[in-house]
Amino acid sequence: MNRYNEGLARYQEKIASIKSQEMVINMGPQHPSTHGVLRLELITDGEIVKEVIPHLGYLHRCFDKHAESMNFGKSIPFTDRLDYLSSMNNSHAFVMGVERMLGMEQSIPKRVEYIRVLVCELNRIASHLIAIGTYGIDIGAFTPFMWCFRDREHIMAMLEWASGSRMLYNYIWIGGLFYDLPVGFEERCREFVDYFKPKLDELDEILTNNQIFIARTANIGVLPADVAINYGCSGPMLRGSGIKWDLRRVDGYSVYPELEFEIPVGEGKMGQKGDCWDRYKVRVDEVRESVRIMEQCLDRLTSDFKRTPAFDPRALVPKKVNLKAQDYYVRAENPKGELGFYFVTQERSDIPRRVKARGPSFNNLSVLPALGKDVLIADLIAILGSIDIVLGEVDR
Repeated sequence: MNRYNEGLARYQEKIASIKSQEMVINMGPQHPSTHGVLRLELITDGEIVKEVIPHLGYLHRCFDKHAESMNFGKSIPFTDRLDYLSSMNNSHAFVMGVERMLGMEQSIPKRVEYIRVLVCELNRIASHLIAIGTYGIDIGAFTPFMWCFRDREHIMAMLEWASGSRMLYNYIWIGGLFYDLPVGFEERCREFVDYFKPKLDELDEILTNNQIFIARTANIGVLPADVAINYGCSGPMLRGSGIKWDLRRVDGYSVYPELEFEIPVGEGKMGQKGDCWDRYKVRVDEVRESVRIMEQCLDRLTSDFKRTPAFDPRALVPKKVNLKAQDYYVRAENPKGELGFYFVTQERSDIPRRVKARGPSFNNLSVLPALGKDVLIADLIAILGSIDIVLGEVDR
């Protein structure tokens, strides 16, 4: 409380010391350009942002406390609500942690692992399509926004077909899956891939190489690699600054070591390395790589690990999770970066004593005051959009 009061006193002192020509402007919460219920307090001098102060806490999910009051299996649906645009990826990370603590990660059937990676990459594409489409509309491009939502709708329909839910899936369970893929899912997924590849080329043509878009994003919000590391940035935020860090390769979890894919990084093609355009381009290239991963998963699921009448994806799902007392940290590469869960478990209990979620959006957002200093107000919108946050995992 003392630290809070000291921080509050410093903040009030700063506001009181504002010069007469400076103004305080509130942007958000619930403003179209703030991507959720984020409130930004701007100290401006004309069109120049002298300082930006993010205010959080308008969307508190209480995930950490919920997880302490129910068993591991019941917590899975709550992981969906952290970053609700990548629910499959959240569940995968959480489940993977529990399976490792149980020592059963090596016994998970390959078909289950390939299905998990397939649905996670589908969800990664859907999440990036939201980031790309809404970023376009931040800059003033409306058509890509409609195209991205049109294509995302196909993914939503497929994931709903597999799980029975539209956004919050609860599909990946400890030890297996809620259900095997529906009959015909692999064929429909291939149809989507064939449909989507040319659409991605069209998106590149209309947005990536658009001169207005480049003028609004190149050399804007440059994030040097050392600053990105110091702030704990991850995902496309970190890779946009030229650092090849992807947990799918670094940790090699699930069946990712068996799959071929590249890790796109920012190269400074249109401006300085680590600018808004680089971060955007990394996401576009990652969508292409996710499509590549999906094709390999579909090949394996229709050849080496085909469905059989005897296959039960819930055969290894434990009725009760009994763990020894331990501390364990697990992490996975989510669309926005590193999602980690820190577990503190207790003896002979299937309810964790403590669960701490480390969401990528929180760390990525923390660099905004550094990036948003002495920029134009219009450029601040471009910088914020390039971070790609979901407040559900920032506030938790």
